[in-house]
Amino acid sequence: MQDDLMAFGERAARDLGKPSCCGPSPARDAREMPGYRLCGYVDSFTETPAGKVPVVKTRLDGSDHLGGLAVRCNLRRSRYAVAPGLYAVGSPSDTSPVLVTANYKLSFDAVRRALDGMDAWLLAADTRGVNVWCAAGKGTFSAGEVADRVKASRLAEVVTHRRLILPQLSASGVTAREMKTRCGFAADFGPVRAWDLPRFIEAGGCAEPAMRRVTFSLKERLVLSPVELSLTFKPLVWMLPVLFLLSGIGPGVFSFSQALERGPVAWAALCTGILAGAVVTPALLPWIPGRAFSLKGCLAGLACGFPFWVYYRQDLEFGSLLALILWLVAVSSYLAMNFTGATPFTSPTGVEYEMKRAIPAQAAAMVLGFILWVAAPFTG
Repeated sequence: MQDDLMAFGERAARDLGKPSCCGPSPARDAREMPGYRLCGYVDSFTETPAGKVPVVKTRLDGSDHLGGLAVRCNLRRSRYAVAPGLYAVGSPSDTSPVLVTANYKLSFDAVRRALDGMDAWLLAADTRGVNVWCAAGKGTFSAGEVADRVKASRLAEVVTHRRLILPQLSASGVTAREMKTRCGFAADFGPVRAWDLPRFIEAGGCAEPAMRRVTFSLKERLVLSPVELSLTFKPLVWMLPVLFLLSGIGPGVFSFSQALERGPVAWAALCTGILAGAVVTPALLPWIPGRAFSLKGCLAGLACGFPFWVYYRQDLEFGSLLALILWLVAVSSYLAMNFTGATPFTSPTGVEYEMKRAIPAQAAAMVLGFILWVAAPFTG
């Protein structure tokens, strides 16, 4: 994955905001430049009026797949980027189409893979390693950034036409009129999914209705779960010992045997809530009643908590069981809200409104659960 982050020349290093090199190193390949390693996705270089442009592969190799898997598990996710700038696919000419994407490598890989067998130019905007949709919402995928990247790459010297194909999901951050004014290139918004690009280009930039439709299928929902699960690891590091200590509090101040008996049950409730919010909720999202994600997570937590209640109702008193269900539901509801930024079902204002109402209720449920859990040995 590190190779993907290394520049292939002075221009790329400058664009990434890093020193141009850290001393010369022997070349492993005739295509490499002194002091730089060739990125794994670069196949060769092509000469243009604006200088050498890297030609990228359209077939993903093992390192690409491993890197994508690591990112899906939230490993080095913030650094999974390519150098912003101009790339070539196939053997493009001065009349070949120019497609714009983010420099987030998963986005970059999706586009280059979709262009297999085609000749095109690929312009990677500097979105700070963030995907197209999120970058557009945050303002890093904007008309200004695209225009600046067009100028920095000297694209006007490479192609004779003045049209760019942008991702449809970048429309919220790009003003086509501003971009035309700033760099002289007009914007055509392509399909939602990268794999529709060949048909879109062959049709002369005419998109079929299905190409414009945003989906959130089961696969698209569950592919997000590993990231959400990985984000819970750090809180779990301190939550598990805290729950163990709280489980041992009783009339004798602290009982280690009591902690061994009640602690694993508390851990099980917490882990069940995590699975309910990060896996069950996105899997069953369209079928869970309600519009608010916090409510959907709450319902998923209650559904997962019911067998938990049935299993432990003979071993625990009512107060302890209620505390566990409150934790489970609160955790599930909170984690379910994390999916609001990845779904077409929500809007920024709607998400903000929901969070203002849901987070205090989730926090109150957690606090009440802690009180009931600690109090149960004194009252039972």
